[in-house]
Amino acid sequence: MAHPLSRYRLRLLNDFIRIAFVPFLIFLFILSVLHVRPGFLLLPFYLPFVFSCALVRNFYSDYHRRQDAYARGAKLPPQVVGRWPGNLDVLIQRRRAAQSDYLAEFYHELFQKYESTTLNLKLLWIDMYITMDQEHIKYITATGFDRFWKGRLIKEMVEPFLGAGIFNRDDEEWKAHRSLARPFFSRDRATDFELFERYTNTTLTIISSLSASGKAVEVQDLFSRFTLDAAAAALFGTELDSLRCALPVPGQSAGTRMKIVTTDKFGSFAQAFEACQDVYMGRITKGYFWPITQITHDDMTPHVKIIEQCIHPMAARAVERKAERKRVGMTSAEKQDVFLDHLAEHTEDPKHIQDQLLNILLAGRDTTSCLLTFITYFMALYPDVVRRMRADIMEHVGSGVPTSENIKALRYVRAVINETLRLFPPVPHNIRETRHEPVVFPKTDGTFGSPQDNDSIYMPANTPIMFIRFLTQRNQALWGSDAEQFDPDRWLDDRLARFLQNPMMYTPFNSGPRVCIGQNYALNQATYFLVRLLQRFDSFTLAPECQPEGSLPPQGWKHGRGRQAIEQIVPTAAVSTYVKVCSTTSHHVPSYSLIHYFFR
Repeated sequence: MAHPLSRYRLRLLNDFIRIAFVPFLIFLFILSVLHVRPGFLLLPFYLPFVFSCALVRNFYSDYHRRQDAYARGAKLPPQVVGRWPGNLDVLIQRRRAAQSDYLAEFYHELFQKYESTTLNLKLLWIDMYITMDQEHIKYITATGFDRFWKGRLIKEMVEPFLGAGIFNRDDEEWKAHRSLARPFFSRDRATDFELFERYTNTTLTIISSLSASGKAVEVQDLFSRFTLDAAAAALFGTELDSLRCALPVPGQSAGTRMKIVTTDKFGSFAQAFEACQDVYMGRITKGYFWPITQITHDDMTPHVKIIEQCIHPMAARAVERKAERKRVGMTSAEKQDVFLDHLAEHTEDPKHIQDQLLNILLAGRDTTSCLLTFITYFMALYPDVVRRMRADIMEHVGSGVPTSENIKALRYVRAVINETLRLFPPVPHNIRETRHEPVVFPKTDGTFGSPQDNDSIYMPANTPIMFIRFLTQRNQALWGSDAEQFDPDRWLDDRLARFLQNPMMYTPFNSGPRVCIGQNYALNQATYFLVRLLQRFDSFTLAPECQPEGSLPPQGWKHGRGRQAIEQIVPTAAVSTYVKVCSTTSHHVPSYSLIHYFFR
């Protein structure tokens, strides 16, 4: 892999010339006009001069944008104003909030303070838009899709990890990747119940064994293994057997972000996979100038090397198998049940295959794992929900093997899934960037607590915008005063009309051309698992006494707003949403087991 300097040097050089060297030339010119000979004593004057140039450049840029916005019948969104120059204090607060505050609460407080659903953070004098406005999100992801893209900066941040995969490309290259991947996630693949049954049975056997002996289980860890093993079988045609690896000891695992904490070969791959996501999120938090911290080393490279040691040989063998088939006169694999073989039929580049596999693995594993983790949490909090889910399952499935037809009949189970995805979407926020022309968003009332001016929002060219669906899907202006309550019935009663009239209120699988091609696969896999789980177990309770130090919600959360005041876990996010770690302990009872789920 190329050294980070080779990837970032051009942008860093361009930034240095723009920020420091050009002002230096201007400074020397002014000195020559004044007939002042430059010397070391003038350095203290040069630094304020550079700072003044930045302020002048920023003032002119803002003036030009206000004029352009006015000419287009729009306005700039409210700009966050910090106490320190360049909103440095806001940048520091954002980083601290990511470590200790409730998920997205930092952004919610800003939206509330400025009474707007779209803001400009303006960090270090660089525009950074954030929005929770469903109409703006609709424009970014759907109706104005061609006006936005991943952009250079975001792709640059994650390039070593995801490479040229589907989630890290735009335009024709992205379309080619999506067209290649879509056929694999056809209806037949989305209902691959034989594969679901195999790994569900293994997972439930582990839970049953631990339940019978009264031992504890790291639930999030177990679900991560379940979805990773199933995804590996479908994507690589390989048995990772993570479910058969040593399980972590509840309450004794380090309270880190890692869901998988084993130290065996599998653990190394899984931890590297998640560490790449952490490095990526750290780069986003650091902002535009993150490459400065990566000049002498790349934090992502060591983890990528571990991943490549596992994935690259698989890709190379798939290409070799294709070549062997050609040598014996076969045109293609007889049956492409594995995504790896499907890719190999269309490319002979192992790196390209590796990138695609990692991109799909990221989505296929984390989405379902996140969903099952938070559903289990809600089942522990709301016993009546469990009772109704089991009644729904017994009525339509009974004790037999789930089928595509009877799974569709599980209206209450699907309502629970929808409500969980609403409150804890697997991808809580995402980022796009305007292309090389300014954008004017459609008019919206921007409702946040009180109505606002019905003016269009102007967004400059080449500007990033983070859309936070985590907050959109909890917005009381859209969902009602009970927006932060877990209530699956909202998907079954008159409140459903809110969503039907405004589908952009709820986009856990994204929307528009980039909508997740594997959402049916993920929903069927999660539903299948829940059916089998609730056919065997009938009650779930939390066991916070088993949680390690520092993993329970801070005492200050009890005075917070919404779910923050009642939460018994610490939800957080890297690329996907997760619990700061979770575990379960169980007791056997006649007919069904009583499982105590605890989250650390």
